[in-house]
Amino acid sequence: MTIRMLAEELYRIIKEVEALEKALRKASLSERGAIEDQLRKAKAEERRLRGILDDKKRSR
Repeated sequence: MTIRMLAEELYRIIKEVEALEKALRKASLSERGAIEDQLRKAKAEERRLRGILDDKKRSR
């Protein structure tokens, strides 16, 4: 994957994390568990993509 593609995917995930955090603040107790799970997975993906992107930038 190119640096540009990684950056675009990272941007998409960052926006998803922001939307999930906003949804979590407005969620009822019954909705919180599912949103927290989605948020946990999205943050893990964000960390993974940041790591790959950082490695690619260092190896240039």
